[in-house]
Amino acid sequence: MCDTLVLRGNGVTWFAKNSDREPVEPQRLLRLPAVRGDSAARLHTTYLDIPQTADRHALILSQPSWIWGAEMGVNEHGVAIGNQAVFTCLTSREGEALLGMDLLRLGLERGASAREALEVITQLLERHGQGGPAGFRNKRMRYDNSFLIADAGEAWVLETAGRLWAAKRVERWAISNALSLGHEFDLCSADLPGQARRLGCWNGRGDFHFARTFDGRLLPWIAGAHQRRRLNQEFLDNCPSQPDWQAMVVALRNHGPREHNFARHDNRQVCMHAGSFWRPSQTTGSLIARLDSGGPRLAATGTSAPCLSLFQPLGFDPAAGACLLSGPDDPVEQSLWWRFESVHRRALADPEFAAALRSGHGWLEGDQLAALDRRSPDWARLAAEAEAWHAAWQQLAGQLEPRLPRWWRQHAAP
Repeated sequence: MCDTLVLRGNGVTWFAKNSDREPVEPQRLLRLPAVRGDSAARLHTTYLDIPQTADRHALILSQPSWIWGAEMGVNEHGVAIGNQAVFTCLTSREGEALLGMDLLRLGLERGASAREALEVITQLLERHGQGGPAGFRNKRMRYDNSFLIADAGEAWVLETAGRLWAAKRVERWAISNALSLGHEFDLCSADLPGQARRLGCWNGRGDFHFARTFDGRLLPWIAGAHQRRRLNQEFLDNCPSQPDWQAMVVALRNHGPREHNFARHDNRQVCMHAGSFWRPSQTTGSLIARLDSGGPRLAATGTSAPCLSLFQPLGFDPAAGACLLSGPDDPVEQSLWWRFESVHRRALADPEFAAALRSGHGWLEGDQLAALDRRSPDWARLAAEAEAWHAAWQQLAGQLEPRLPRWWRQHAAP
């Protein structure tokens, strides 16, 4: 489960995503350098070997620890992409191909604009297909993908079913775990309606509607996909053309009418907290990007649950984001995500601790995010203050053993 939104206005694009995964699955933030003149002929993605490209762009990725691809990311040219699981009638139930997260990383590595990244993804999708086990523990989890792809100049929603796809240029759009495109789109697979009819997905009557043709019904309903998208779309519809960092943070922390009572949550929350057989996913990482002519600026948590986390500034400056980033070969136990889990789980078991944690990052987070609007942030000071905040809360969380709900004890042991 995931939620992604994009908002464009006055030459600026805002991009934001919550990545919802299994509670026990670590997700690291990586910054990878550009590559020029690579002589390797082949690339091994999570499951598939495909031809490599010699030149690739520098990336910042939020990556589940076991896969090659990423849940969301931004490249040095200011292209941002987030993907969502969608459960279509063409989702492959066997075999291995490119995961949607692999397609996302490939689009960022090879696309210097949103349109180029879209073309990279659709060409690879048509050539190699998508699919394979996509869960950390749950290897029965398989899905197709939708994407929001943005740069400073434009944004695209790209939705897929098997090897078929449709794309639409958008200004204010949100995607969740259900298809959102209907009759109108700007680009699509060759003879898309004809292919849908030959595959038995459409009877040829009336206007072709992408979502009604391909989307599943049961899993999007269980996942609360339409309700979560509606929450984000309401935020976008009422948002000024020039929002600020805090507005985007508030959108990703949205619990809807059930607020902070995690036991009453039901998958209809943008900030998601796992807790039952029917609610097995949680938000394991959050990313916001401001894309304009000055280059990409980012804020990220690097930790579970944005409502309990500190958003910190991040960028392609070598000094930026020292508290957030992991090295590609670092043990996952050294990541910020792993170290914060003691705080996150104490908050799940202790409402008073959770309330103190939510109120305890306000002043620091405001200062951290304000640095993104300065010409030359003091990256060393920002990192030191964030490290001190995390260390203090880790010490507090470790003073008592959390009494987690039964589902967490059984299903989310580290």
